[in-house]
Parts: sequence; C-alpha cells; structure tokens
Amino acid sequence: MYRFARLACISNKYSYFLRKRHKVLRTKVHYSLINSHILISMAAPKTPMTKSHKAALAVGRAESRTVRDYLEAVRRNKPKRGRKRTPDSIKKRLAVIENQFDDSDAITQLKLSQERLDLAMELAEMTTAQQIGPLEKAFVKVARSYGERNGITYTAWREIGVDPAVLKKAGITR
Repeated sequence: MYRFARLACISNKYSYFLRKRHKVLRTKVHYSLINSHILISMAAPKTPMTKSHKAALAVGRAESRTVRDYLEAVRRNKPKRGRKRTPDSIKKRLAVIENQFDDSDAITQLKLSQERLDLAMELAEMTTAQQIGPLEKAFVKVARSYGERNGITYTAWREIGVDPAVLKKAGITR
C-alpha cells in the first residue's frame, strides 16, 4: 500500500532535511519524479495463520523428526570397516589388559587404562544398542510424503544409507 502526499515542489532545504536529519524516514520515503509525489510505503497488516496451516506445519515438523531419527540411527548402526567386534572379544581384551596392567611401566599403564575405558564404553554401547525396528516402521509411514514434499529422490535416499527394502516398503521407487 502507498500513501500519496502531493507537493508542489520539493525544495532543496526539505530534501536536505530528509537526507541528513531523518535517516529512518529517508529509507521509507521514495520520490516519484513523474507525478511529483512522495510515496510512503506502509506494511500490509499481518493476518493470523489458519488452523489448517498450523496443522500442516505440525505434520511437517513431525515427519522431519521421524526422518531425522531414522537417518541418525542408520548412521550409528552403519557397519565399520574391518573385523566386527563382539561382546565376547571385548571381554577377552579387557581380561588381557587387567593381566598386563600391573607388570607394565607408567606410560604403558596410561595407554592400557585409556584402552580399557574405550572398550568399556564400546561394550556398554553394544549392550544398549538402539533398536532400529520401531524407527524403521515410523520412517516407512512418512518417507514417501516427506520425500515428495522436499523433492528427495530414490538415489538420494540410497546415498545416505537407507536400505532398498525399506524404500520399497515406503513406496519410494526409482
């Protein structure tokens, strides 16, 4: 919306006043040389969001949260290179560390102590590993609509590490 104020002439004194004294006004005042008007732009009144718009935003946030949780679980459970460690192999290595600890020098004890802490943390993570099943079920429900709304293709899902069988369950095809 614009409000027009008609001026017969804009004097140098008035334009100097606008330029130097009221910089805030100067940003809002636009000169129209054709009609010798000063155009003052005014913000349009804000309208409240509709209930359907709020509901759509809530659905989008919930779907994003579900997809994020699943993708983070996939990343955490992604197999690493090399031999897989089992809880039994970790317990055996902890027993070896305990036997070697007393007979070692100070530097070796320091390294063995750190290795013991790392192995204990890894063992705890293995025993309390997050089950991906419930996250996968929730992902299958929302993946297709989320992907369509955000323009995510089958190839992008595969690159990030989503299993093809999961994508097929979700109805996402090549």
